[in-house]
Amino acid sequence: MVGAARSTSVLIAGASATVAFVVLRTFVAMGGHEPLAVDVWWHDLVVSSTGDAWLVVAWVPAIVGGTLGMIVIGAALIAWLVWRKRRWDAATLAIALVAVVAIGATMAAVIGRTRPEDSLAESVATSFPSGHTAVATTVAVILALTFRRWYVWALGAVWVVTMMWSRTYLHAHWLSDVVAGLLEGIAVACFVWVCVDSARARHVSRATTESAGESAGEKTIESSATP
Repeated sequence: MVGAARSTSVLIAGASATVAFVVLRTFVAMGGHEPLAVDVWWHDLVVSSTGDAWLVVAWVPAIVGGTLGMIVIGAALIAWLVWRKRRWDAATLAIALVAVVAIGATMAAVIGRTRPEDSLAESVATSFPSGHTAVATTVAVILALTFRRWYVWALGAVWVVTMMWSRTYLHAHWLSDVVAGLLEGIAVACFVWVCVDSARARHVSRATTESAGESAGEKTIESSATP
């Protein structure tokens, strides 16, 4: 019962994030993919506070959370989970990472929203949603759902917020881009987690039923053999 309630809560969170993403995407589309008023406000605020020291700090999560960085980190986390004999959790993380990258990259290419003109990082028109933020959020949510510890949630939240700040501080994304990445990551992580958890529950149930059937069969044979 507790497991079912938890899955329902995670499913609701994923659905809510999806709805919020669609709403945000609609606003961006209605504006001709131009920056929203809040995007301009945040961008101007970030530009006015740009400094060399903070730029160095901002590049750290950008590099760590980049394509190469996340391949290394993702592979290390998956290998660690397998080593700890948590193969279902390793599969959850692997599937979620593949899904969030495939979905995000496709949407970004199709939408083709232009980044800020003064971007210090990427310049191609694949701004919405933020891939860095989406991947960071996916990893954080999957790990938090897996280990169910408050400090995992806390560390994950700090990492995601730092990534969102980094991408806007480097002028690589508008604020709405990173919010979209956040929502995409939550949605993908929640839906994948629910699907894999459901498959795991069915597997355990089937294994238990088969084991019980075998035990019953053995007892029947023993009873028949008893004179």
